[in-house]
Amino acid sequence: MAAVAAADNRDNLLGISWVDSAWIPILNPGNVLDYFSERSNPFYDRTCNNEVVKMQRLSLDHLHNMTGLEYILLHAQEPILYIIRKQHRHSPTQATPLADYYIIAGVVYQAPDLGSVLNSRMLTAIHAVQSAFDEAMSYCRYHPSKGYWWHFKDQEERDKIKPKSKKKEEPSSIFQRQRVDMLLLDIRQKFQPKYIQWSR
Repeated sequence: MAAVAAADNRDNLLGISWVDSAWIPILNPGNVLDYFSERSNPFYDRTCNNEVVKMQRLSLDHLHNMTGLEYILLHAQEPILYIIRKQHRHSPTQATPLADYYIIAGVVYQAPDLGSVLNSRMLTAIHAVQSAFDEAMSYCRYHPSKGYWWHFKDQEERDKIKPKSKKKEEPSSIFQRQRVDMLLLDIRQKFQPKYIQWSR
């Protein structure tokens, strides 16, 4: 199990970066692939066709006639951004992209694939929802006689600081009492109670 985890960490290069500060002032589209192929770069695979072309002192145009793993310069926005693609070439017209690397101000990073991005976003969203549920559950209280209710700490502190002031009940006015009596008398006259005689 530990060996599998170590292999996964070695294959997953999304969390690391690489830079050689000696190259940064002279970096340009013509030499960026040479910079990327430095021995200390962990993103570069030495078994690629670029190494074969370099050893035979051929131009990079010969990569189109070969099959196998290769690195190409996909995009250049001088002097700050370069994107290099790792791909598997099947024929002069067909190649399958395997990974993209971006170089920003000389620092090389591996671009995350769609699966990693979705996985990260889903984990972030699930973590936020789980945290919200945990916090909500911490305020929930239950008692067999009362049932469930919410108990918030800030409400308790507010109650301690500001004592509850009992609302003063005002006595009813004479008008209110007379009016209620009139209404009750009126209802009694309209709906007189029926008396039932019991026979013995």
